[in-house]
Amino acid sequence: MRILVFGGTGEAIDLANGLVRQGHQVTTSLAGRTRKPRLPNGHIHKGGFGGTQGLVDFISRNGFEMIIDATHAFAATMSTHIVDACIELNKPMLRLTREAWQAGVDDNWQHVSSIESAAKELPTGAHVLVTVGRQHIEPLVLCENCKVFVRAIEHPEIILPPHVTVILERPPFRLSDELAFMREHEITHLVTKNAGGDQTAAKLEAARMVGAKVIMIERPLLPEAPEVYSVDAALEFVADHSASAA
Repeated sequence: MRILVFGGTGEAIDLANGLVRQGHQVTTSLAGRTRKPRLPNGHIHKGGFGGTQGLVDFISRNGFEMIIDATHAFAATMSTHIVDACIELNKPMLRLTREAWQAGVDDNWQHVSSIESAAKELPTGAHVLVTVGRQHIEPLVLCENCKVFVRAIEHPEIILPPHVTVILERPPFRLSDELAFMREHEITHLVTKNAGGDQTAAKLEAARMVGAKVIMIERPLLPEAPEVYSVDAALEFVADHSASAA
C-alpha cells in the first residue's frame, strides 16, 4: 500500500521503518521544525500543505491509500487537518500516540492548559527545569525572578536573558541523571507537556523524589479517530487492513 505517515516522533520513525520492511510504499511528512531530524526509511516530505484543502490535494495527487497520524500529541492543528482530510476523501486513517502520564499518589502536580498558564504558577525564587521544546517558551524565560533551565534538542531561536540556561540533550533520559541534575541545581519546579512515553518519564520520578512541583501542561482535545499506543499495534492495524482490502 501507499501510506502517508505524519512524523515528528521516535515512534513515527520506527513505524515507517517497519512498514517499509513489510513492503509498503511509505512517505513520512515532517513539519521541518527540527533542523537535523532523524530520518526514517522511505520517502520524505518536508514542509506544510496549506491547510486541510492543501492536504486533500496532496493525498489525492500521490494516491495514498492509508494515512497515519504519528505526530506529537500537541500538534492539534495538524491532527485536525488529517482527520478532516481523511473524512473528505473517505480514506482509512490511524492515530499512533503515547498514553498520557498519570500522577501518582505521592506526586505534586499542577495541571494547566498552556505555557502562559504554567508561567503564572512559578513563584519568585523558583529553580525551574523547562522541558516543553524550544518553541513558544517566551512566557517562561521572562520569569526574571526565577532561575530557568531550558532543555531542548536544539537551541531556541530567541535571545535569552542571563537567568536562563540552555541544555541541549536528546532523549532518552536516565533516572540517575535526572535526579543528579535536579539535586545539583536545587530544582523546585518542573514545567513539562504531557507528552507521555517512557523516554522522558524519568524526570517525573526524579521530581517526586526531590519534592519538586510538576506543572503539567495537558494535551489539547483532538477529533475522534482510531487510536493505538504502540508501533506494534499500528503495524498490526495496517496488516489487518491490507489483508481485508486484498
